[in-house]
Amino acid sequence: MLKKTRSLLEELESISHNRDVNHIIENRAHNIITSAINLIEFINKHYDKDTSELLEKKLISAIKGKDQSRFAKSIRKNHETEQ
Repeated sequence: MLKKTRSLLEELESISHNRDVNHIIENRAHNIITSAINLIEFINKHYDKDTSELLEKKLISAIKGKDQSRFAKSIRKNHETEQ
């Protein structure tokens, strides 16, 4: 008797089809929020209070505005003023 074998990709695809969309969204949101919290803590550790508050606002604004460059511009601008 021959067993029907499935490729690893087929196995992974079948798993993803069986997962609940809400679970996927919850899991991704958890990972993103945890990363954002870690980033904010890192910013607070490496910048003074005023700068870290500004960068936190810019980060949240960039997320709300769906504009990744907003936060990057703030970091570059802050770096230029430090030099």
